[in-house]
Amino acid sequence: MTEWLHPLGYALIAAGTGFFVAGNLGLIRFPDLYARLHALTKADNLGLGLICLGLACQAPSLAAAAKFLLVWALMLVASSIGATLIASTALACGLRPRQQRPGSMEDDEREDTP
Repeated sequence: MTEWLHPLGYALIAAGTGFFVAGNLGLIRFPDLYARLHALTKADNLGLGLICLGLACQAPSLAAAAKFLLVWALMLVASSIGATLIASTALACGLRPRQQRPGSMEDDEREDTP
């Protein structure tokens, strides 16, 4: 019955790795601090969750699987608190979120176009 858990675990680990790569690409490519924080907290938390689920599928005991899931739960709490502190500090220092995308038209220009 457990022979299908190992391939499922490998698939979950591979999917989690993909989310980690996507989060790191967002860190490199996004324009401001707030977008980068969003990419890191969302993609990396989901990636870690999938990796922990994949490792839990391959764990030798239920206690070991529970430890992997506990690691994920603690990381969810820690990363959300850390991202909130970083964003609050940046906002308090005067760093405003980017409001306009590069290359997009202003509101006044949109009214002039048919």
